[in-house]
Amino acid sequence: MAVLPIRAKGATARRRSKVLVGPVDLTIEGAGITIVMGPNGAGKTSLLKLLHGIERLRGGHLHYGCALAEARAKQAFVFQTPVMMRRSVVENIAYPLRLAGIKRADARMRAYTWATRIGLGEAAERAALGLSGGERQKLALARALIRAPEVLFLDEPCAALDGRATREIEALLGEAVAAGTRLIMSTHDMGQARRLADEVVFLHKGRIEEATAATTFFERPASEAAQAFVRGDIVE
Repeated sequence: MAVLPIRAKGATARRRSKVLVGPVDLTIEGAGITIVMGPNGAGKTSLLKLLHGIERLRGGHLHYGCALAEARAKQAFVFQTPVMMRRSVVENIAYPLRLAGIKRADARMRAYTWATRIGLGEAAERAALGLSGGERQKLALARALIRAPEVLFLDEPCAALDGRATREIEALLGEAVAAGTRLIMSTHDMGQARRLADEVVFLHKGRIEEATAATTFFERPASEAAQAFVRGDIVE
């Protein structure tokens, strides 16, 4: 069975007495890219982690289209600052396949293919810790996509990258969507959101103010906070 739809009803994440996000009601289904936006501290990262299942649910309900163990195996998450293991580029990319029980030779062969695909073929045997920020993000994407996840969560993957690296990452994301992966991604970059989004989830103070088609959000935002955000005003 498929991971989608993902349905959150009254879902809440908190640490001690502080609510990080929620309660939220949200359904993720269909194909394409959902962009999660909002001012700093709105709860974007917490929402992604909650939907992915790595932030503990402290209230409400979260349901996938399949059993929990199956859903976890069919998802991946790329963090804003990806973790590089003390291994070569190719061994980093191959790691998820090794965890899945694929033989080392087969995993490395597939990882080499991905390394070449993301422009790191010549660096395949280099230490991953020596890569630039943009190269690390491309490696993290390859490591997430090598198992062809049904759903991929990305937490501001281009936040610290220059224009060229951002363009390369966005090209990889477009290829992933074309191959059938559903993307749920946070970004603070309005231009990137306009380029990529099929739908937008707008967060403010831990709550979802709007969840709508991208064209509707950018042309006719409904809430005052969203209107200010789209204008480029400071939203507190």
